[in-house]
Amino acid sequence: MADDTETPDDSGADVGHDLETERTTAPMSPYSARDVAIGFVVMVVGVAVAFGIPLLTTGV
Repeated sequence: MADDTETPDDSGADVGHDLETERTTAPMSPYSARDVAIGFVVMVVGVAVAFGIPLLTTGV
């Protein structure tokens, strides 16, 4: 059976992460014009589904 005693250097936060690198989040990550275009297309399809289908089913 494994030893489950916690040592002072044992932290769940450092498992699989390089603690020396700076932390980044998605809004800080670089993105290209292609990424923006794909997001715009996804938004247009979503708006079409969210508003188009209800409008078609109500007969307006």
